[in-house]
Amino acid sequence: MKTSEVYRIGVVTLSDKGSQGQRVDESGPIVQGMLRAVGEVTHALILPDDIDSIISILTEWSDQEQLNLIVTTGGTGLTPRDVTPQATLQVIDYEIPGMAEVMRMESLKKTPHAMMSRAVVGVRKQTMIINLPGSPKAARENLDAVMPALPHALAKLAGDPSDCAQ
Repeated sequence: MKTSEVYRIGVVTLSDKGSQGQRVDESGPIVQGMLRAVGEVTHALILPDDIDSIISILTEWSDQEQLNLIVTTGGTGLTPRDVTPQATLQVIDYEIPGMAEVMRMESLKKTPHAMMSRAVVGVRKQTMIINLPGSPKAARENLDAVMPALPHALAKLAGDPSDCAQ
């Protein structure tokens, strides 16, 4: 990454109650704070757990806004309204399974419920999309698990031609 390059990041909290003002979004601000170490959070919003709305914002932020990274929080569990992974799979060009696997692996060290996470990590054009759980603690822990790889991954997506073996 060139030192002058700043990655543009979007954070989307998926919560029916949060989008209606019935619940305070705690995960979104935590994720935004952590991501400042990687780039500038230029877009942030709260949406209901609605597959069409999620697809629309992921597509818009990738294609029109050309963000380097979009991180979602919420909607990765097993309830009928948890549709973030389905929406993400519909918009990405390819998955980055190792990142999702390491998030689940690290979470399993803390709770057996981590095996129920359906979080997806993938790429649409040159935008990486990462699904995090909705719980503030789990969102922090999952993002912590992939943070060491984010600068290199984003540099590669942005066209860094340097050899990865160096």
